[in-house]
Amino acid sequence: MSLAAPPSKAFSEPTSATKFALVAARRNLPLLTTCLVLVLLYGGASIRYNGFFSLQVAANLVSDNAFLGISAVGLTLVILAGGIDLSIGAAIGCTSIFLATVTERHGWYPAIAVAIVLVVGTVVGLAQGMLIHFFELPAFLVTLGGLFFYRGVGLLISRESIAISNPIYVRLTSWSIPLGRGAALPLVGVLFLVLLAAVSYVAAFRPIGRYIYAVGGNEQSALLMGLPVGRVKVGVYAFCGLCAAFAGFTATLYTSSGNALTGSGLELDAIAAVVVGGTLLSGGIGGPVGTLLGVLIFGVIQSAITFEGTLSSWWARIAIGILLLGFILLQKLLQPGSDNS
Repeated sequence: MSLAAPPSKAFSEPTSATKFALVAARRNLPLLTTCLVLVLLYGGASIRYNGFFSLQVAANLVSDNAFLGISAVGLTLVILAGGIDLSIGAAIGCTSIFLATVTERHGWYPAIAVAIVLVVGTVVGLAQGMLIHFFELPAFLVTLGGLFFYRGVGLLISRESIAISNPIYVRLTSWSIPLGRGAALPLVGVLFLVLLAAVSYVAAFRPIGRYIYAVGGNEQSALLMGLPVGRVKVGVYAFCGLCAAFAGFTATLYTSSGNALTGSGLELDAIAAVVVGGTLLSGGIGGPVGTLLGVLIFGVIQSAITFEGTLSSWWARIAIGILLLGFILLQKLLQPGSDNS
């Protein structure tokens, strides 16, 4: 009587290399999906509309969405660390009306005014982070309070839009980098890309970047490993506040004016761009590069509707809403424990 040979381990369970490949594929699937969606949207629009596939349209996709992208980059780090910030849209409006008021009505030198708003934005973000971490308050409610604070201060400064005619502002708004073939990238687009490159480098290659991913992935494990969880959580909110104030400055460059209602609802657009860019709302997975792709998807949809001419701009909201729901569903399926097997 012969006994059957036991099944080989190679077939009974996956090897460590296979497991690593599966985990890597699972983590990168949202980003790969974002890339595919962007390619399909941009390719489809380029086929349908003459002139869409051009260097100037590509530059416009970056510059027209620069202050959304800058605020979304800051928000990306907050979400990666497992938090949320609802105050960024109101911070942009408050910053823009403050800059317009002090430069136009009080004759402040723009560099001084910009330095002040960047410091204030950082301090407010720092205060929110401290309330969230040290007092264990819900990030949703703390940053919602920040939203009301910024909006109230902005409307207290001025309820009307103020045009900016300061000579320095005029020169900055007209400055651009030639790209060839008559195309150029305005300053706001350059600022967005420079910030994105810096944050992407820090997130990928510096220790603080690894700490952010660790805290967002599992805060308790990060504590047990001795990581500076408190400094990371407070720091990402401070940086997000800095980015929101910087986005307010770029908004004044883009519109050549200040308005307290600039950025109303932009915090929701930023969250959507981050999620569509492949960053998990639960934290720990994603990155600034994905956020860039999410912002570009926004831009492609809006530009395609503009090229169409017969569609309402609200169709962009509908398309973005469908994409957002699809990516949230994808994130749910990719979460550990979501398999039914």
